[in-house]
Amino acid sequence: MPKNARGFLMAKVKSVSRENKGNSKEKPGEVLSLTARQKEILRLVAQGHTNREIGEQLDISVRTVEVHRFNLMRRLRVRNVAQLLRQAMLLRLIPKHTVPASKAH
Repeated sequence: MPKNARGFLMAKVKSVSRENKGNSKEKPGEVLSLTARQKEILRLVAQGHTNREIGEQLDISVRTVEVHRFNLMRRLRVRNVAQLLRQAMLLRLIPKHTVPASKAH
């Protein structure tokens, strides 16, 4: 493949991925549906359990827990656990009392 053709293809791939970024199956206002396993993982994360603890409790590998968390974060369009929990509460995917209150020192 000629060098300039390859550069053109790479530029096209980047522009298409930029166009699709932010597109998702859910439309604004549509209720977000999660699988039972995703809800279970989300609840345990909200309770403050580590990936290892979640894996042991559900009898799955730590890597599987990591994949579930990654998919949840991607689905809810967040970048960290704090945002994940906030978004989950805003969308009423988890009740507010699920997240333990921080300890005052």
